[in-house]
Amino acid sequence: MNADNLRAGSARSEAEELLAASADWDLPPSRHLLRKDILMHQIDHDHRSSDEPSSAPSRRRLPRLALALPATSLAVAGALIVTFSSSDHTSAPTAGSTTSAPTRVNTAHVTLDRIAAAAKKTEANPVKEDQFVYVQRLARENKGAFGGPVKLGAVHKEEIWMAQKAGPVTTTGWLRSSGKDAVMPGQLGPITSTASVRPGLWYPTYAWLASLPTDPDALLDLLYTQTMVEKDDSKDEAVFRNIGELLRSVIMPPETASALYKAVATIPGITWIPDAVDAAGRHGIGITHEDAGSATRTVLIFDKDTLAYIGSQAYFVHDKARGTTSDALFSIDAVMERSVVDRHGEVPAKTAD
Repeated sequence: MNADNLRAGSARSEAEELLAASADWDLPPSRHLLRKDILMHQIDHDHRSSDEPSSAPSRRRLPRLALALPATSLAVAGALIVTFSSSDHTSAPTAGSTTSAPTRVNTAHVTLDRIAAAAKKTEANPVKEDQFVYVQRLARENKGAFGGPVKLGAVHKEEIWMAQKAGPVTTTGWLRSSGKDAVMPGQLGPITSTASVRPGLWYPTYAWLASLPTDPDALLDLLYTQTMVEKDDSKDEAVFRNIGELLRSVIMPPETASALYKAVATIPGITWIPDAVDAAGRHGIGITHEDAGSATRTVLIFDKDTLAYIGSQAYFVHDKARGTTSDALFSIDAVMERSVVDRHGEVPAKTAD
């Protein structure tokens, strides 16, 4: 066995060990499937690359990942080893080519100002330390074959109960998925961390959100400080993606939400999409971040009438050097319900009915 085969075998072993360790719900639910997909693509890539001559062009390699690393920063790790073609055609259009870039940027700023104003008028729904934030959403994830094109799986339901304790804690919530292509369907499992964590960006309790600055510039500075970035990724996109993780997982104080949307408007590369579709088939307004240095692109979707957040899309960004001509949708979701409950596993009465 030559040195290349030894290295490929070592990479395969490391990735398989990480996959085995992930069975205890170590990652936040919205990135659990993506992490598995990325790791397994890397296994396939390393196996194939061991047969390439030494003069072959260098490629992005999956870095060694600590299981405690926040999953939102895992999204771009090794992402470009996926084939960027999609057999699914349900994705919403990207920022329209018929509208000029300056217009899309200006419209994004105006739209985010409107969203911020609407958020500030919503009624506060405080969450106590001994309660849980319940979020029900529909989701579709990449189920394509290893080394093959992106292919979205079936729509399935995810129910999440986010804990609110001040910490430090190792169990930050609970997850139950159901339906075809769900992870561990029907089983209620803990979302755990390999190390104790306190409320913050990776464990966003209502109390922590309420403590954040409501000055948009100060809030954005805090998010940039706490955001981790993978090699070759864009800091702006990483921050935007983390904001999306917050929007789909928490109940936010109105003042904090308003400041957050104003902060988003100041991130370089923010643009507007006139029509974006979530996993439930609902059409809304899209806000996305475009950056040539990013491996992924997130679209935040808002109701056209109420301006409330309703879902998101996530794309692998096209790469002309690899012969791809469009972004590949690899994840899409829709928030169907948010509520406060007293116990994990408890479903709000109107949802149960």
